[in-house]
Amino acid sequence: MVLFELLVVLSQALTAAWFYRLFRTADPVSAAGVSAFGLANAVVILISAAMLGTAAATDPATTTTLFLISTNLWSVGAIFFGLWLIPMGTAVLTTGWMPRALGWVLIAGGAGYVLIALVKAVAPDATAIADLLAVPASIGEFWMVGYLLIVGVKERQSGGSPKADLIR
Repeated sequence: MVLFELLVVLSQALTAAWFYRLFRTADPVSAAGVSAFGLANAVVILISAAMLGTAAATDPATTTTLFLISTNLWSVGAIFFGLWLIPMGTAVLTTGWMPRALGWVLIAGGAGYVLIALVKAVAPDATAIADLLAVPASIGEFWMVGYLLIVGVKERQSGGSPKADLIR
């Protein structure tokens, strides 16, 4: 479990850095937002991993408490995951490198994740609502990954390709 969370932290941090490099020249504010919120999410998951690692070496009551804290960290971390999708969607809209609909789905998904964290705080048993709020984010995430892997990004209006910035 701890190894899984550490791999999530590593992939989240590297992805945040990669999206910063992708969007930094065309939309530096959104690029910084994606990076900052993505790294904040990675830190929350890192703390969760530390809780789980500590839980393995303690008494049963403490172990239960640490597992509950870890679970709640993931719920709270949804705020940062939502907040990283909103500037990502904004960057998609402002750069024109990807379909505008993708940008709007990412923004809606980001708002959904923020709402999930709030819903879980006030109504922890409202899992059906939380699951529905996650749908736009899931669609946007898979669409973004698929689009980048299959299509890539359009060339800039000035004729330069954002792919060239990734090499520098």
